[in-house]
Amino acid sequence: MRVMNAAAMLVIAIVLGSLAGFGMPGFSSAAYTSATTNPGNTVSAAADWTPPTVTVQDPGSPVKDTITVTANAADAESGIKDVTIEYQPAGGTGWVALCTAVAAPYACGWNTKAVADGLYDLRAVARDNAGYSATSASVRTSVANSLTVSLAYPGDVVRGTLNLATTLTGAGTTTYTVRVEYSLAGANNWKTLCTNLASPYNCTWNTTTFANDYYDLRSVAVSGATSTYSPVVLDVLVDNLAPAVTMTDPGSPLSGTRTFSATATDANSGVASVTLQYALSGTTTYKDLCTVSAPPYSCRFDTASLANATYTFRAVAVDVAGNLAVSATVTNRVVDNTVSSVSVEDPGAYLTGTVQLTANAASTSGIGSVRIQYAPAGTTTWSTLCTFTATPYGCTWNTAAVADGLYDFRAVLIDGAGKETVSAVVASRRVDNSPLRGADIQTANGSATAGKMEAGDTMTFTYSEQINLATVTPGWTGAALPVSLRVRDGNLLGLGNAGDTVDILRSGSTVNLGSVNLKQDYIKGGKTATFNATLTSGTVTVNGIMRTTVTVTLGTLASGGGLRPVNTGANMVWTPAASVTDLYANPCSAAPVTETGVLDREF
Repeated sequence: MRVMNAAAMLVIAIVLGSLAGFGMPGFSSAAYTSATTNPGNTVSAAADWTPPTVTVQDPGSPVKDTITVTANAADAESGIKDVTIEYQPAGGTGWVALCTAVAAPYACGWNTKAVADGLYDLRAVARDNAGYSATSASVRTSVANSLTVSLAYPGDVVRGTLNLATTLTGAGTTTYTVRVEYSLAGANNWKTLCTNLASPYNCTWNTTTFANDYYDLRSVAVSGATSTYSPVVLDVLVDNLAPAVTMTDPGSPLSGTRTFSATATDANSGVASVTLQYALSGTTTYKDLCTVSAPPYSCRFDTASLANATYTFRAVAVDVAGNLAVSATVTNRVVDNTVSSVSVEDPGAYLTGTVQLTANAASTSGIGSVRIQYAPAGTTTWSTLCTFTATPYGCTWNTAAVADGLYDFRAVLIDGAGKETVSAVVASRRVDNSPLRGADIQTANGSATAGKMEAGDTMTFTYSEQINLATVTPGWTGAALPVSLRVRDGNLLGLGNAGDTVDILRSGSTVNLGSVNLKQDYIKGGKTATFNATLTSGTVTVNGIMRTTVTVTLGTLASGGGLRPVNTGANMVWTPAASVTDLYANPCSAAPVTETGVLDREF
């Protein structure tokens, strides 16, 4: 038994000796020394198997000149050997030692003037006398030895009275006064808005005394003969003018599902939304029919959900600035669903392939049948597509069975008493089964800012088959061609704030790629911007069919401004130009094409 114990002790000694030879201490919770002795053999536990603890104190932010950076470190077993305090630019990968302290307090001076102004991370590394080390969590501070002046962004669109706040960084003990200046956007003709501001440098701007227009803003910090300017806040739109809004007369009597609509315009920031409302005649308690954020400002509403009575209708418009306008009322409109009613839903402006057609019908005497019919636009040659005796009143229609062209649609109700009621006509919907059509529209971000139009971004148009490139622009073979990409605020085109639209120009004339509604707000109200760009072509093969792609790559901004990043996704809609043809001279369909794939921020 004594021999076995001695052998075991020998094995343990060899293992410990090997670890010591590698110079790699291991962690342990042991914090004591003990020994077991057999004749000729002694094994001891380490005096310290636990690393030290260390933190670095936050010096505050911003900092300037020479500051003291302090760390706290402790080790209950072998004690602290030294603490090294380090810094690096925020998020960097190269730590630089400030100093190494061997006794508490573990602190050193940092001459911040030796580094550039900006954000920095600080940390401390502690070593104990057993050779273990620990690194603290980092803290972040801002170095600001040079005075910086910043004017808080008040927003793209402002109204009423608001505060313009200025911040001075790196001012130290120097006393400054601040003034805030304005200029018509791009004029560089600066006038004083507020002067002799003391900390906290707040300026009250009563925009109602200004013309509704775009303005540039800046702050100026003054000490003695020295003036320091903030970056200019560009293109802030003052809009204190309410939109114009008119409720469209829905007619009387009203029954079944009807279209309610309004018209609204805004000369400055654009219409944000229009709410259509109703109230019982003689009351002022209005309820919403619907709220619409883009033109046309209309919606379908089932009047059967209202009590049969006399009603008043109105529209309420709000612009982007928050100005509100209420339309004149349309009064004494009767809702009466005691009679038969029937309507056909709009299938869309362009009909391709198989489409769904739907009708709505109601009658107090019951429903005998409902027929959905079509006719060449402007004629009375009605053909029945489908007949129903029970809900749902809907069927599919293979549009390829008729010639391309314009068609009208209606629904016919035969009620339980045998009375015929004919719906209003949905007129001039185009059937278009052209072999050449737009297949997809995509963008890609090739720049620094996601969601903002910048140099390097691309827009790619994909056709359903190969096209004659010379019909896109005369003489083009697909080689890189200088063009311009123009983006216009949707309000300029009657499409609302989220209808910013792109088209491509060559030598001032439109290239035959049609237009792309970005379905988002990439440029400020009323603004137009033009980029230098390059046009190239390529091909892709989908299901064995070779298709032409046309790619526009954005270059530098050539003119205009007001561009801004978009943070939410949307699917663009491309309306191709019919003047483009395929290799067999077939014209392209002008049917709009919605971007495929998940919602994204485009550029």
